[in-house]
Amino acid sequence: MNVIKVSGTSRTSAVAGAIAGVFREYKRAEVQAIGAIAVNQAVKALALAKGYLKEDGFDIIFTPEFVDVEIDEKVRTAIKFIVEAR
Repeated sequence: MNVIKVSGTSRTSAVAGAIAGVFREYKRAEVQAIGAIAVNQAVKALALAKGYLKEDGFDIIFTPEFVDVEIDEKVRTAIKFIVEAR
């Protein structure tokens, strides 16, 4: 399972569909964002995905955590959301 990476320009509906698709297949998903705008887009996508999955009978929760990622040989702090069934 790959981490779903969200940027500030990501379309929330597309990200929500990806989250729902990964969750349906693996019963778990990980969403990662760096920066305030990207985190905002990720949270909106998570809320949409929760609605999509509720229609399929799934009740999900998402837990945020900090994670360090290396980009261009520099360490950046990202927010990672773990998506799991309630």
